[in-house]
Amino acid sequence: MIIKRFAVSAAAAFLALSGGLALAAPAGAADCPSGEFCVWENANFAGQRANWSGDDGWWEGWIADSDSSWANHGISGPGVKDHVRVYEDAWQGGDMTICLSPGQEVDYNGVANDRGDSHTWAMNC
Repeated sequence: MIIKRFAVSAAAAFLALSGGLALAAPAGAADCPSGEFCVWENANFAGQRANWSGDDGWWEGWIADSDSSWANHGISGPGVKDHVRVYEDAWQGGDMTICLSPGQEVDYNGVANDRGDSHTWAMNC
């Protein structure tokens, strides 16, 4: 009986601790892996997500011209290209629709919405 009570108490403590850790995450933070640039098809980081760790000259498939949220979780450091420039045409052609600094998350931008076709990592915006 004592072992059972100890196990229940330990489980409760674990749940309380892990619940507290989950609450420590910033509210509204985009679910984007570290080192990646992520794009969602809907505002507020909803719907399907595409992500890249490098440049992509041609967003194929469902994400081309369907981007509505963006997050730059790239790694920064001296001499590292850590900004992301999104372009309205393939192979970084046409106008730049949006540029994200390291750590920047944009849940919606009316000017850039549904216009992205390619991106490149850069030293600045």
